[in-house]
Amino acid sequence: MKFFTTLAAALLILCGCEHRKADFTAIIPLPLSIDSLEGEPFVLEDNMVIGYAEGLEDNATLLAEYVKEMTGITLTTKAGEGDIRLTLNEEQGHNPDGYNLLVTSQGVTICGNSPAGNFYGCQTLRKALPVKDAGQEGAKYRVDIPATQITDEPAFAYRGAHLDCSRHFFPAEFVKRYIDILALHNINNFHWHLTDDQGWRIEIKSLPELAEKGSVRKKTVIRKQWGTYDNKPHTGYYTQEQAKDIVAYAAKRHINVIPEIDMPGHMVAALHVYPELGCTGGPYEVWPTWGVATDVLCAGNPGTMDLIRNVLKEIVEVFPSHYIHIGGDECPRDRWRECKTCQAFATKMGFKGEKREAQLQNYIMSEAERYLAGFGREIIGWDEILEGDVSPTSTIMSWRGSDGGIEAARAAHKVIMTPNDYCYFDHYQSPDQEENNDKEPFGNCCYVPLEKVYELTPCPAELNEEESKYILGPQCNVWTEYIHTPEHVEYMLLPRLAALSESGWTKVKDFTDFERRLASLTRIYDTYDYCYRPRNEEAQKKMVDRINAGYEVKE
Repeated sequence: MKFFTTLAAALLILCGCEHRKADFTAIIPLPLSIDSLEGEPFVLEDNMVIGYAEGLEDNATLLAEYVKEMTGITLTTKAGEGDIRLTLNEEQGHNPDGYNLLVTSQGVTICGNSPAGNFYGCQTLRKALPVKDAGQEGAKYRVDIPATQITDEPAFAYRGAHLDCSRHFFPAEFVKRYIDILALHNINNFHWHLTDDQGWRIEIKSLPELAEKGSVRKKTVIRKQWGTYDNKPHTGYYTQEQAKDIVAYAAKRHINVIPEIDMPGHMVAALHVYPELGCTGGPYEVWPTWGVATDVLCAGNPGTMDLIRNVLKEIVEVFPSHYIHIGGDECPRDRWRECKTCQAFATKMGFKGEKREAQLQNYIMSEAERYLAGFGREIIGWDEILEGDVSPTSTIMSWRGSDGGIEAARAAHKVIMTPNDYCYFDHYQSPDQEENNDKEPFGNCCYVPLEKVYELTPCPAELNEEESKYILGPQCNVWTEYIHTPEHVEYMLLPRLAALSESGWTKVKDFTDFERRLASLTRIYDTYDYCYRPRNEEAQKKMVDRINAGYEVKE
């Protein structure tokens, strides 16, 4: 009996007459409005055409790739009409990330309010498609796409995800894979953390030793076993050409790349190269441990601002993003209190009282902001910069809970919400947090499960209607002190990114329904061999084994 069942299935595939059904109600993030229409479905099959309007060729190319990867169906692309039509809404005033998707028996039309909006419509179609079975690379089937009208737009304009490549360096090809994951989840901003105490990861051509020497960490602390090191060099940085290639790759997926050059703290890797810019004169070592380093840039040394300006001048040439992140977090002021150069400069500037050292930090941040403004750019800073006389044009990234974001919005600052108790994905997805266990890979601390991420409300209820306008949207952060491999990064990101995606896109949320739809999304994860945390305990054990195996290969 089993033989005949298998033979029948094979004949159906060979004949090309097997039909599978698309499901728009099973996608994440859930569209704003899905209406079933009367009429026959559109049957998607081999050799159909994606026709595209001017400016949408990249969307068409990517959609054809997605369809091929997920279903095995081969589509061609051309300018003009097609079985699937990608168009733009000519009217102004609409949410630029919004789109309309219409399916009739004659075809599919995706009309975006912008090229980005059209792309999100393509993602909706992609995620509704049935995924081919494993091991059937050459299989062919048709997809019935039910007659449907979708009207959709995101709740928030900013939907971000961060990756720390300073603590541990990840190859450029993995950064692109990470961007592909963001695109699948309708994320439109990639916050790329490139410098810190533990490594300088971006080439600065006028200061070549920053990357050549600042990227080399001689050893790394073993997990949280302070004072115990692996004694293995950790190296790697991105050339400007690689970074530009990644920026272009992201742009085709309508993702903006926001670089972060942290200052004036988290700069020990730079001080290793330029010890004269530290308050003690060094020597300094690229920091082999985690935490907050006491050594920071000397606020009173004029060479400090020369370094910052030289770095930022090249950063804006590589990254076209309107926003440049300049950190501003976790900057101890101990050295400044003891430094004669800093104290003399503070006196010269008229800084007085208890906030004297805070004013030194504010001076550095303000000078960097003014310099970037000359290039038409704006800064993002972590919420600590609110402690100084921060410029009204500064955008605040609220990470120490939501209070900083609330304070910033009330002061009319634009705000990105990334509270650590919801959005820090280096935290555990399970309450099992022992040093050695086979249930969860090692993490930083705390417990941030999928359910918790889904509860995130990017706009706090404490804000009134006017104040709420300053909340740009949410972002998740993946810090990599304890994450060394691509598999581990993906596992910590997924499926929590799906929950964050829906928090940034969908106005009305239902976790029970989200869990139902997550099953469809994880089938897409499987198609691309993404490493993620399954809900099933047996599958979970296999994923952890896979991560552990990756560490064994790396070592």
